[in-house]
Amino acid sequence: MKALEQNLGYSFKNKNLLINALCHSSYANEVRNGTSSNERLEFLGDSVLSVVVADYLYNNFKNLPEGELTKLRASLVCEKSLCSFSRELDIGEFLMLGKGEEKGGGRERDSILADAFEAVLAAMYLDGGMEIARKHVLRFILPELSHTDDEVFKDYKTALQEIIQRNPEESVTYILTAESGPDHNKVFEVEVHLNSNVIGKGKGKSKKAAEQSAAKQALELMGAQI
Repeated sequence: MKALEQNLGYSFKNKNLLINALCHSSYANEVRNGTSSNERLEFLGDSVLSVVVADYLYNNFKNLPEGELTKLRASLVCEKSLCSFSRELDIGEFLMLGKGEEKGGGRERDSILADAFEAVLAAMYLDGGMEIARKHVLRFILPELSHTDDEVFKDYKTALQEIIQRNPEESVTYILTAESGPDHNKVFEVEVHLNSNVIGKGKGKSKKAAEQSAAKQALELMGAQI
């Protein structure tokens, strides 16, 4: 546990909270000795995470309306993000899993890792208070926000489609041309074609982000106001 505490940058006063946060339901159901799973902590951690992120966005993105704040928060606390944070902390190495879940690759399962991140967060909150939890969350959220700007709120694909639809004979397609990097940190490359001609290229951490980037380049080449 000391190794995980080092990764977390936090030493628990009540070690049992951390142990409970690492106990998957498959293990608790298998040993049947009164051991509780981390599901209740996961429930609490989800709320703590939401409050911390919402509070930070509310106070630091003062010009964004409610809808865009909601969209940004969702992108930061989605399963993909949480399991990435969990992998960064090597939480999977310390999970207590049932034999079947262990054999099934549970230590690398995105949903289990994301839930475990929330459970560990809740354990830190209960052991050290909200300020400890806040610092822990922002440790991961702030780097994500550093890559975020108004681009996340602009739908370049829709804007491009609206322009192309003025000419019914024209059609736009998006082609995935390459992807690189490990599973938890992939980069996708996409081309947008107008009929058979390439009119834009883009890269992104997801296919959708790469498509938006390609559509943006196409709109710029067209001289459209974006």
